[in-house]
Amino acid sequence: MHEKTLFEYAVIRVVPRVEREEFLNVGVVLYCAKQKFLRAVFQLDEQRLKSLSADLDVDEVKEHLLAFEQICIGGTQGGPIGKLDMASRFRWLTATRSTVVQCSKVHPGFCKDSAETLNKLHQQLVL
Repeated sequence: MHEKTLFEYAVIRVVPRVEREEFLNVGVVLYCAKQKFLRAVFQLDEQRLKSLSADLDVDEVKEHLLAFEQICIGGTQGGPIGKLDMASRFRWLTATRSTVVQCSKVHPGFCKDSAETLNKLHQQLVL
C-alpha cells in the first residue's frame, strides 16, 4: 500500500476585471515533490466567462492557460520558467499577481495518487 504524501495545490482563476474582484474558477495546479508531480488542468466555460466580461479576449486567456500546462511540463517549451526545477515552477505559477489569470492561495493536503487527487479537485472546484 502506498503511503500518503504531502501535496500543494492552487485554483486557477480568470479575473476579467481585476478592479471588480469577480472571478471564475477554471482549473487547478497541483505539485507533489515526493511523487515528482506538477500538472495543471483547466476547463474554460466561455459562456460563463462572457457573462462576467463580454469584451474579454477568450483566445488570449486560452493562451495563458496553455502556458500553465507548458510550464508544468518543463523544458524549453515552457520558456525560461520551464527550465527551472519543479518546485520553483510551481512557486512561480502560484505567485500573487494582479493579471487576468491568477491563482488562489496555495493549499496543502495528503494524497496517495497525485493525478487522481488533481482530477478530484478539478471536479470539486471547477466543474
